[in-house]
Amino acid sequence: MTEFNRRDLLAATIGTGVVTALPARAAGDVIYRNPLATPADIKGFQLEGEALIDFELGRMRLRNKLSAEQGQASNFVFWCPDVFPDNVEISWNFWPIEEPGLCILFFAARGLLPGGGDAHVLDKRLKARAGIYDQYTQSDVSALQIAYFRRRWPEERAFHLSNLRRAPGFELLAQGPDPLPDVKDATPPYRIRVRKSPRGVRFLINDLPVVSWNAEDDKTVPGQGSIGFRQMAPLIAAYSDLEVRKLADQ
Repeated sequence: MTEFNRRDLLAATIGTGVVTALPARAAGDVIYRNPLATPADIKGFQLEGEALIDFELGRMRLRNKLSAEQGQASNFVFWCPDVFPDNVEISWNFWPIEEPGLCILFFAARGLLPGGGDAHVLDKRLKARAGIYDQYTQSDVSALQIAYFRRRWPEERAFHLSNLRRAPGFELLAQGPDPLPDVKDATPPYRIRVRKSPRGVRFLINDLPVVSWNAEDDKTVPGQGSIGFRQMAPLIAAYSDLEVRKLADQ
């Protein structure tokens, strides 16, 4: 079994036992649940770039450590190392705390080895990464990504959209209007859902459909892989109750 898939659906316990990866059973069963409430819940997670992480609010709060004036160097990605199968729903609670900034979820992420072959997205054989965007989109990472709460630049704040893209490359697959209000008007938490199948992606906020993409060729859709939370400075945001469910064939 390769390093890429050896974690896939293996029973595992992280930290004190609050975080568990469970073998898949019937459609709709939870295969991973993490409250993201204490430091023990993120044992094994890996940070790329520099960030401040705390749980003072009883949930994982992320913010950049470096000044936003440093551009891409101030951004970061925080990886959950588990490998999840295809046909899953990934969901979490989201609190926007301070803007401007931007959020991305990388999902179905894996590494691409020189000469062919897949690897875990955190495999040491891959090129070094430190939160700089091109290191994820123009390098040896295969992933889908959904960008939401896009408030970094004036044009994003003036017209709110969520974007679904595919890497390697910067291919825009689909976009839709983002219903999340600005921080001053927000009433969080918001339940964010990404439903991924071999035929496409659905992105929902509080069960409202936001982005829908139907793949024309299922061979072009990444399958199993890991997930990573990305923030663009100087955003401050919090997350809790990360959950992955196995979905029926869609």
